[in-house]
Amino acid sequence: MAPAGGGRSDPDRLPVVSVTGAILAGGRSRRMGSNKAFLPFGGRRLIEHVLDVLRPLFPEVLIAANERAPYTALGVPVHTDRIPGKGPLGGIYTALASSSHPRTFCLACDMPLVSPAVVARLCRLAPDYDVVVPHSAKGYEPLHAVYSRSCLPYLEAMLREDRLRVDELFGAVRVCRVDVEELRPLDPHFESFLNLNTPEELAAAAALFQERGKSPCAP
Repeated sequence: MAPAGGGRSDPDRLPVVSVTGAILAGGRSRRMGSNKAFLPFGGRRLIEHVLDVLRPLFPEVLIAANERAPYTALGVPVHTDRIPGKGPLGGIYTALASSSHPRTFCLACDMPLVSPAVVARLCRLAPDYDVVVPHSAKGYEPLHAVYSRSCLPYLEAMLREDRLRVDELFGAVRVCRVDVEELRPLDPHFESFLNLNTPEELAAAAALFQERGKSPCAP
């Protein structure tokens, strides 16, 4: 694979077609103490950093959340949970059901160091699969993955039966499991997969962001 930094001629830096970008927001944020999407990060709000990455990549960007009002000023469509109270699995279902495209890249709102090159690479693997999901020694990264609309009936059945582990879906559909080591040339420190659940993690990520002098769209 070619390393990141190839400029606009690098296919992993070009806009993705026929895929929607969806931000999963509105979780309970128990350990953070307040809605993490709106916490300050690098002089802005956490969810704004995520939007900055996804907007240039996708022809459509939306937010899936448990309520609409807090997110309407962000300038993208907000879709409330079609089956409320089901956590991230419900957010993925809502995002897919609300998308205008056959595939949707779903990203948790608490991953502000996401790499656009990594996102584009995952999306370009998607046409032959129902799910494209990174995998590391820690397990799957289901909230940084591409899902096809073909997953909807399986997701709905899981939600109705309160089977809410996202990775349970993977045994029923065609999955492309992408080892994170394959993504190292695009994201050498795997910062894309840092999700922030506590004030301490937020502070550490903010310090890392400032130390590296990164813009949200840097590879």
